[in-house]
Amino acid sequence: MFSKAKEIKGAELGPHRFPEYPPRDDMQNPIHLYKPGYLYALHRHFGLVDRTLVHSEVPLGHTSRQRAGVLIPDLMIAFDVDVPAIIEQWGFAIDVQGKAPEFVLEVASPNTSRNDEAGKRVGYEAFGVLEYWRFDPTGGRRYRQGIAGDRLVDGEYHPVAIDSDGADSWGYSEVLGLALCWVDGNLRWWNPASGEYLRNQYELDDELAAEQEARIAAEARVRELEAELERRDRPGDPR
Repeated sequence: MFSKAKEIKGAELGPHRFPEYPPRDDMQNPIHLYKPGYLYALHRHFGLVDRTLVHSEVPLGHTSRQRAGVLIPDLMIAFDVDVPAIIEQWGFAIDVQGKAPEFVLEVASPNTSRNDEAGKRVGYEAFGVLEYWRFDPTGGRRYRQGIAGDRLVDGEYHPVAIDSDGADSWGYSEVLGLALCWVDGNLRWWNPASGEYLRNQYELDDELAAEQEARIAAEARVRELEAELERRDRPGDPR
């Protein structure tokens, strides 16, 4: 539905829509967001599909008429918003939604990492995004650290505390109620309420397959027991 651009360029398509941007030129989102299925996992976790936006590469601006200064985060999460309006306008217009999104995330790439830590940080702060997070799969060769976040306090970003055990690192998102974790170069989402990571698509598929296999086995056992009882009820059955 949406596409990625490094800069905010494009012809005016109309008074109520963002321009259509060219696709991004690296594979960070497919590797760390799409392939693991985290957009689905996050939506499944938060629910309220009609009022919650969990999407990648959504243009963000004060208004859909804005051209200079539009930013396109790798991941945007917003609560209690008009999702159909975002789809119709090809982007998130703050004046229409009445607020900025609660959360945005950038994934480091060789071409964008410097701007992610500087220009985009300033831009998201100016938009009023409550939390701005950055994930570097290399663990600090593109960003200064593997996982980093900023939280808006009195209109200014302040770094989120990041903890580490020497191998993995993590920080807590107040707006999501989840911890973002750097684990062996992968982005994981820890749910303190359940004490476990959100399951990615592969884990969900394995879980569903195991449940189906157990259900089939249980149904087969029930049929066996019913057949055994039926045999016992037959007249003259020696058993």
